[in-house]
Amino acid sequence: MTSAAASDNYGYHKAKLWQIGFFTLNNTATNMYMFALAFVSYYATGIAGLTVVAVSMILTLMRVFDGITDPIIGFIIDKTESKFGKFRPLMIIGNVILAVSLMTMYNVTHLLPEAFQMLFFIAVYAVYIVGYTFQTACTKAAQTALTNDPKQRPLFAVFDGINNTLLFTGGQIFVASYLVAKHGGFTMPLFTELNTYVIVLGLIFTGMAVAGIWAKDRKEFFGLSELNVKTSIRDYWPILKGNRPLQMLIIAASSDKLTLSVLRHAVVMVMLFDILLGDYELSGTISMIILIPTLIITFAGVAYARKKDLKKSFIASTWIGLGAFGILIALLFVIDPTTIALDNLGFATIAFIVLYTLGLGFGNLPSALVIPMIADVSDYETYKSGRYVPGMIGTLFSFVDKMISSLAPALVGFAVALIGYKNTFPEIGETLTASLYGMTIFLAFGIPVLGWIVSLIAMKFYYLDSKKMADIQKSIGEVKEKAENERKRVAAQPVEQTDKSGDSLNPIPSSK
Repeated sequence: MTSAAASDNYGYHKAKLWQIGFFTLNNTATNMYMFALAFVSYYATGIAGLTVVAVSMILTLMRVFDGITDPIIGFIIDKTESKFGKFRPLMIIGNVILAVSLMTMYNVTHLLPEAFQMLFFIAVYAVYIVGYTFQTACTKAAQTALTNDPKQRPLFAVFDGINNTLLFTGGQIFVASYLVAKHGGFTMPLFTELNTYVIVLGLIFTGMAVAGIWAKDRKEFFGLSELNVKTSIRDYWPILKGNRPLQMLIIAASSDKLTLSVLRHAVVMVMLFDILLGDYELSGTISMIILIPTLIITFAGVAYARKKDLKKSFIASTWIGLGAFGILIALLFVIDPTTIALDNLGFATIAFIVLYTLGLGFGNLPSALVIPMIADVSDYETYKSGRYVPGMIGTLFSFVDKMISSLAPALVGFAVALIGYKNTFPEIGETLTASLYGMTIFLAFGIPVLGWIVSLIAMKFYYLDSKKMADIQKSIGEVKEKAENERKRVAAQPVEQTDKSGDSLNPIPSSK
């Protein structure tokens, strides 16, 4: 019997399709806050009055702080045991903190005296990060409890990919084509309306995610359950040092995260679509055009992952995204970018839409695949050391990931400062210059290409393919089955009875 076939008899617990779909909304809820905070630079500089360099440094330092909080919160998750489960209470707590901190940040900061604005902004942002980390860490950690079936785990990426495509595409359309026009730019009424939608939908999505994980948030689905090796916070470094798949996934995913964070940065979107192409509303329109193709790419990528494995799908999609953006860079240096318009469907417009769709569609797919891959890494740690530490694994991943991706706002801020924008960011209506031309292409497409090259190198040393994961689940299943049989054997033995003096009342077989 092959290991893959044998593994079907050991350790697989499945989830219902609706449970997987509902639980992915936990990630959607936090991504909504991330999308809203992508515009915080315009609030901080345009309304609160902070400088470009100061805001860029604050956002970078807060991202570092975000990473520092990860191991602490991961340890809390692993140690949490309550009648309400391990993950559900922390998901709810995290979302409530997010809602309160977002309202406070946008409604109070600009009303304070100038001397206190920066300190207040930093303090509220720090509270926001704690809530964000609580909720996002549960998304990664609960994957192991949700399902360990290798045919089911990639399904998370289907729902997550669809949700994120609708969120980031629909969100960009909503902001660029509706809110900016309605409120005359990035004004206070725009932020108030946007944040209201984020808070309300975030609470609804979190409630649905809690329902999705409800039946699986039990100890019987936590690794080896009673056999789990006890772990302390001192074990963070040994786990990171000894888990090569975790190291390689961190490098690959964090480089991807950095590229997407730069590309989605509100300032970069303004530079690309308004200043370079001449029509900011085009960003929303093109996002709507590429919506269906992006969803098809997601379905195809996950189908490939289920047929082959997560690693192969990750690598293939990264190569396609890299190739598309590489060609797009060359294209933008040989054509007039202002000819790219929907009322001018010539070669330049069609080529841009096709390449942009392929780059974004396949470039986004690895980010959706990473979350079930973290569950594989967590199961590998259980198999290797006996530790069930999904919170620790997930937040170790997030810690390094955020340290690297924290460079995004600083990179954008210092990049535009290099070409003369020291006090304000490039805004809608800015005149295109040669320096803006080159810097826009570098930030929007050059950074992703470099990041994807790093990701592909790291994946060469990530060895959790389908065969290895089948062996891992088989081994874990055998240990659990052996432990359960031993428990039943002990339970079946007669309990020795004693009188008040402590002497045994059970008859002792006489020796012959």
